[in-house]
Amino acid sequence: MTQTEITTEKDFLISLTLHNFSAEMIKEFAQTIVKPYFSGNLNQALRILMENAINEETIINNAILKEKRNISSEFREARS
Repeated sequence: MTQTEITTEKDFLISLTLHNFSAEMIKEFAQTIVKPYFSGNLNQALRILMENAINEETIINNAILKEKRNISSEFREARS
């Protein structure tokens, strides 16, 4: 692979601007979540919380797909 073909996570880093968030909401989030659980690092808090949300969604979707497959399989067996 050449240097231009190698893609790393750093290639996808972006800056993020938050719109329509009140100062009070950001302050409360910083005090109740960021300060005690992320040592005051807002960037780390947002990144980890987003990663957790994605992981949880994946787990839920996989469970739903598994259940649908089980129901479909049971339905086919009942019809046989």
